[in-house]
Amino acid sequence: MLRSNTFLPVAPTYDDIIFQARNQAYGAFVLRQQYRPTLSRALGLGVGLFLAGLAGPTLYDHFWPKSVVSDHEVMITADVMKLPDNVEEPPVALPKTEPAPAVNTVRNLPPEVKPEDEVIDENLPPTTEQLKDATSGTETAEGTGAEEVILAPEASAPTIQEKAVEVETAPETPFVTVEQQPEYPGGIEALRNFLGKNLNYPRAAASAGVSGRVYVSFVVNTDGSLTDIHVLKGIGFGCDEEAIRVMQKMPHWKPGKQSGRAVRVKFNLPIAFTLE
Repeated sequence: MLRSNTFLPVAPTYDDIIFQARNQAYGAFVLRQQYRPTLSRALGLGVGLFLAGLAGPTLYDHFWPKSVVSDHEVMITADVMKLPDNVEEPPVALPKTEPAPAVNTVRNLPPEVKPEDEVIDENLPPTTEQLKDATSGTETAEGTGAEEVILAPEASAPTIQEKAVEVETAPETPFVTVEQQPEYPGGIEALRNFLGKNLNYPRAAASAGVSGRVYVSFVVNTDGSLTDIHVLKGIGFGCDEEAIRVMQKMPHWKPGKQSGRAVRVKFNLPIAFTLE
């Protein structure tokens, strides 16, 4: 009996369709064929390692149980001191206090209006002589000891050494902005002329070729004098000191005014140092 070997056609895969007209010996075709089996093995291996990590401590404790105290551990015990149930504390002896000596008192009750026939000498108020060495009270009693009477010092005229201390009032906080700002006498042009005549360029700054502006802050008082002069931002090389020297040499300014009253005003002024 003759048998015929017939083979059913195998359906082409997605990779075969992609590489149908391409060189299948190229490495990309082999990589695409091995991608899914490799991915499945990697996923299975990762899941297996994760489960093994979770079950590892349980298995370790099951097969190798930890002893209560190992060779390298030391048991530390603490003895708790028990207090007795009834603690009797000795009584605290308080220092004896001596009673203060009683003072002489004279009966002095509030006045009460009574008929003339019921008036008794005991109800009469004490005299000035009686109150000289005693105090008023509800009953007349003798004191138990001599009392030291503290008298107020007699007023005396102050001597030359005893002079009243003059309290100087603290100056008011200077304003920053006012209705009428302080002004150099003669205006800005007069100020520029003053700086041009009195400002000297420091040799150190000229040798180093340094130029710029020195910002000076000061307070114009109510009388026009300048105080609290200091440099806000300087350029060094002697320019800061020269700017302060010129500011100290300035004449009094016209003070600033607020509501028609002269007030202290804080003022900032830039002084330029330029090389020609």
